[in-house]
Amino acid sequence: MRRTIAVLAGLVLTFTGAACGGKAEPAAAPTPGERPAAAPTPSERPAAAPTPSERPAAGNHELTLQHGGVKRSYLLHAPPGYDPARPTALVIALHFFPGTGADMRELTGLDARADRKNFLVAYPDGRFGGFNALICCGSADDVGFLTALTGHLVDTWRVDPDRVYLTGISNGGDLSFRVAVEATGVFAAIGVVSGGYSGPLTEPDSYVPKRPVSVITFVGGQDQYAGIFQDGLSTWQRRLGCRPVPGRKPAAPAGLSRADARCADGSDVTVWSLPEMSHSWPGATSGTLADPDAGVSATDLIWEFFAAHPRRT
Repeated sequence: MRRTIAVLAGLVLTFTGAACGGKAEPAAAPTPGERPAAAPTPSERPAAAPTPSERPAAGNHELTLQHGGVKRSYLLHAPPGYDPARPTALVIALHFFPGTGADMRELTGLDARADRKNFLVAYPDGRFGGFNALICCGSADDVGFLTALTGHLVDTWRVDPDRVYLTGISNGGDLSFRVAVEATGVFAAIGVVSGGYSGPLTEPDSYVPKRPVSVITFVGGQDQYAGIFQDGLSTWQRRLGCRPVPGRKPAAPAGLSRADARCADGSDVTVWSLPEMSHSWPGATSGTLADPDAGVSATDLIWEFFAAHPRRT
């Protein structure tokens, strides 16, 4: 609700300035990872020529996919042990705003993890630097695009449909929650870093996944949006009937905390709270929003969580 108010306030100020005839000041360039109240909605450009046929093989690939009359681009990493004849897990990683798939690749280090554990990683580019998530940015059909991308990779790259996962930071983390709700049955689990479940779409109690989607998330205590993220997680768990997992308190490095819950639909929720972290990716050693001193590696913990949570049927 607080970010919704910020959006409306921004719109009021915009229209007030125009009505008074004042000269508009040029907009400052957005800071990477900053969650803007609203983003410009440029018109969609015509789609380019069809993409040439892909040849599934190990290595790094720069690919495109036509969706909704628009040519969407993404990077795909296939590990050295990739075998197109054998079903393989897939992680789709969503960048911050403004950003690119290449930025997300550098930040997360997921390629190295994929090489060790033998899974595919896709890094889509948002339209004009952002994704149409719960708060911003733009108007692209990103839920439809990610659903189509998954279907394409299942068909062409022999992805195992029971082991498809989504992770993201900031704007990409917000979209992960939206996709978990709206792309029914596509993703087994999501990993959200410095992102949240909030905004106008989330206000109805009915706005929850219709099939189980497990969640692991990381919230920094110094993040200006930490309160919003925590409120959203409380709402998510209340709506899905999640209860703390009984037994021994989960282990966590000194100063950090981890809370595990099991929900009524059989999904799991793991929340990492990092009091000294800001709006960052914990454990990242390079790239925008990296926090190498956070005390844990989100990349490693997210993959471990994904590997333990195939799609529930």
